[in-house]
Amino acid sequence: MRKPLMALLGLLALCSTAEAKSDFTGPDFSGTYDCTGDDSHEGQYTGTVTLELVRAQSFDQYGAYNFKLEVPGYGTYVGQAAAQGTHMGVYFALTDRSTRDYGTGIASLVRNEAGKWTFDKYYYEPEFKGGNFGTEKCVQR
Repeated sequence: MRKPLMALLGLLALCSTAEAKSDFTGPDFSGTYDCTGDDSHEGQYTGTVTLELVRAQSFDQYGAYNFKLEVPGYGTYVGQAAAQGTHMGVYFALTDRSTRDYGTGIASLVRNEAGKWTFDKYYYEPEFKGGNFGTEKCVQR
């Protein structure tokens, strides 16, 4: 009875190490960003983005983030982002779900002369006011 148990424990240990991921080595974009945007339906706006790295779900060059965009006069959009290197996909939704104001964006991040992260984002919203899109430019505080 002891040998099969030891073999099973050895197999389980081998399986768990085979699936272990290496530590996150990508750039950490966590922080608060001041943004200006241009929405095809709503026009120009300002907002604040907060990105928070979810280290437990990040590995190698892949980063997982909690995402929040606060836009005065419109509300708070919450979601998540996934980054590979300096490219990031973002899903967001206004907390008031009745507006159907949600979408997906793609962003490229670079450091500016002051060493702060900046990103340009294009977004698409399939159901907001019959379909919508826009752009944002954001600079880390």
